[in-house]
Amino acid sequence: MTPTAPAAAEAPCVYYDGACPLCSREIATYQRAQGGDQLQWVDAAVCPAPALGAALPREDALARLHVRLPDGRLLSGAAAFVAIWQRLPAFRGLALLARVPGAVWAMEMLYRGFLAVRPLWRPRPLPAAWLALPLALRRELRTDHAGEAGAVMIYRGVLALARDAEVRAFAQHHLQTEQQHLALIEAVVPRSQRSRLLPLWLAAGWVTGALPALFGPRAVYATIEAVETFVDTHYADQVAMIDALPASETQPGASLPALRQLLETCRLDEVAHRDDARARRGAAPAGVAARLWAAVVGSGSAAAVRVSRHL
Repeated sequence: MTPTAPAAAEAPCVYYDGACPLCSREIATYQRAQGGDQLQWVDAAVCPAPALGAALPREDALARLHVRLPDGRLLSGAAAFVAIWQRLPAFRGLALLARVPGAVWAMEMLYRGFLAVRPLWRPRPLPAAWLALPLALRRELRTDHAGEAGAVMIYRGVLALARDAEVRAFAQHHLQTEQQHLALIEAVVPRSQRSRLLPLWLAAGWVTGALPALFGPRAVYATIEAVETFVDTHYADQVAMIDALPASETQPGASLPALRQLLETCRLDEVAHRDDARARRGAAPAGVAARLWAAVVGSGSAAAVRVSRHL
């Protein structure tokens, strides 16, 4: 909420963290109360720096409730709450309670306890570099995170059930690359922006690797070939999306060249995985069951991408 103009020229100014859900609800209660229009209200999470006034850095304003009195004194914590209650008839009882010796100290201790647990539900601010990306590209990166997390589980599924030494060496080698990819994508996609269905993608990845491991090396290689064929196209489409972005959609702070290089590097690694699996599978034509399984893997990957763009 932007600062509100007080009814009186000399009115206390309340600085609160509007990005904290509980804080916002409490402040809204005070604003609606009789006398609430006699205070100035400044959301420290979104207001311009000058609105915070002198001697109040934004990080301090976000860390604790503050009230600036008409005489310029700056109160924080329990003392700030008392200053608000004194001006709202509905909360005068709490203001009177604060006069009891030791009451403000006790209130301050309770408030500090609240501040200790507040980060559990206060949303973390999104990095500026992430917000600078076009929405469509952010959705694509969410699918990349889900896909790389699933790819790690595919190879873990293979390793869980495969007994062939060559297959295990193949899976261990490519697992390391997928883990590197996942770390790179995690550095780009904030935790709060990742797919909410991630446990489903992890389970699906493990099953995709474990099932063919039951049927032998060729089934494993055919599965990896099918997966990586899809991923090659998926990453290539994203690189093309970046290349096609008009200058009007490129916001300051969006490091698109670096992101493009990351995606292209991942794509080339996935192509190498596909080619390795294809060479190990051999030139013999795949049977009906293998072709059906490859179709299921490809269509399942495409469906997962469509869903994880939004969930």
